[in-house]
Amino acid sequence: MALWRDTMEQLVRDRERALLSYAYLVCGDPVQAQDLVQDALVRTFSRERPGLTSLKAEAYVRRAITSTYVDGYRRQQRWQRVQHLFKADAVVPDRFGQVEAGSDVADALATLPPRVRACVVLRFFDDLTVPQIARQLGLAGGTVKRYLSDGLGQLELALGPLEDAAVADGATAEERNAR
Repeated sequence: MALWRDTMEQLVRDRERALLSYAYLVCGDPVQAQDLVQDALVRTFSRERPGLTSLKAEAYVRRAITSTYVDGYRRQQRWQRVQHLFKADAVVPDRFGQVEAGSDVADALATLPPRVRACVVLRFFDDLTVPQIARQLGLAGGTVKRYLSDGLGQLELALGPLEDAAVADGATAEERNAR
């Protein structure tokens, strides 16, 4: 029993900042990032996993961060569709009224839908390939490509031409849209 606790303590001690940074990239909110890391640690270490090293544990935690964020977004969307049934005077706020295309990457990432954002972060931050992203998120490879294309298109609108994206994809946004 002490073995998993040692692994968790070592992971938190050595990689806490990296995990928080990763969670922040996924969600865009520092407070939510802390909650995501905490929830991911609980999910990872709530049951025994034989042979779990600190390196493997970090991979589990990163996957749990992404899954928890996407699941929470789905839950929130589901609630927004039915909350009017529980409140007589419920007003749905315009989430997109506050969005402005700024030059900051965090602002641009915040404009992306959760799955698109998760794909972009996994591709360009974690440096995963399309099949790896598809496997991690449980999506088809073509769906991941579409999400990446849509995400890069939106980021280019907000930030201007993305040289790294053109190099990684081998095409500019106009060339991708022409396909």
